[in-house]
Amino acid sequence: MNQQPPDTLTMLKELIASPSVSSTSAAWDQSNLDVINRLQGWLSDLGFECEVMMVPGEEGRKANLIATLGQGPGGLVLSGHTDTVPCNTELWQSDPFTLTERDNRFYGLGTCDMKGFFALAIEAARSFHPTQFKQPLIILATADEECSMSGARALVEAGRPLARAAIIGEPTSLRPIRMHKGIMVEAVRIEGRSGHSSDPALGHNALDAMHGVLSELIGLRQELAQQYQNSDFSVSIPTLNLGCIHGGDNPNRICGRCELEFDLRPLPGMSLDGLRNMISERLHPIGAKYGVELKSYPLFLGVPPFETAKDSELVQMVEKLTGHTAQAVAFATEAPFLQALGMDTIVMGPGSIDQAHQPDEFLALDQIQPTIELLKTLIGRYCL
Repeated sequence: MNQQPPDTLTMLKELIASPSVSSTSAAWDQSNLDVINRLQGWLSDLGFECEVMMVPGEEGRKANLIATLGQGPGGLVLSGHTDTVPCNTELWQSDPFTLTERDNRFYGLGTCDMKGFFALAIEAARSFHPTQFKQPLIILATADEECSMSGARALVEAGRPLARAAIIGEPTSLRPIRMHKGIMVEAVRIEGRSGHSSDPALGHNALDAMHGVLSELIGLRQELAQQYQNSDFSVSIPTLNLGCIHGGDNPNRICGRCELEFDLRPLPGMSLDGLRNMISERLHPIGAKYGVELKSYPLFLGVPPFETAKDSELVQMVEKLTGHTAQAVAFATEAPFLQALGMDTIVMGPGSIDQAHQPDEFLALDQIQPTIELLKTLIGRYCL
């Protein structure tokens, strides 16, 4: 080690000052390589072996970082995503890309969701000498969590990293999360045939067919709510939200095309593929009934629901350390992807999800030192 990383405040400032927005809109979407390169430099200074893994299809723009200190089959992963959501700068009281302190808070885009976690994880790691590690500490930085989860999917495809346990530092006010719902964002496209509205026989009305689709999906929503319930969630049933619909172009034309987009948030134990197959099977007959071409398809691959058993070693450990019972939340994270690699996984980090994805995002100063101390304890338990 030739030098040490900068202090925590400087790391926070530099991370917030490095824009890394991910978005489905090309106009907003940005590279995360500046953030990855900064983290790589700091972690290399601490003796970590750093591997930059380009995301397939995004070479030269998006990458994951796997930084490892120590060797062995077990160990601990501290994981976070490097990207942020877009922001409306005119709605902020201060520059979202300049770390600003006021009211005992650090304001900036990514302070709690979730660049701030990296600075605190590095601060915790520097408390130990590399020779102390009997099992590896892995600091994992991913790409595109806010958009496609392509970084996490690439890790699963590569089968790395591997460790005994993983903590994803999403903002949970340092309360452990052991379950969350999944998310599916789906579309239905109906191609009918337009014609003069004075004679319905001249065409096939896509809006009429969509009425059948809506009725079927509303019926499915009721069935799922009856079949699946989990009282650990504040909304105890799977939800299906009919989000937006577009169709037709004029009142005196038979509607030739109609599209619907909806989201479905399944509970743990429900399969994304199983739900998609069920939806396809139930909607397919509607096309034939109305003489239209009907296609249902995902707008992105989706995120599976996540659950770590309440009696797992990691859950019981963090419950004792924090004094909080592990909870369930509705928002999705990269947890099911790390769990798919065989790691005991929880979600727990500084800041509140209530501050994420909105103007004047902040990380409260009183969350910083408790996070560092908690991470130091977990590193000691799993790596030393």
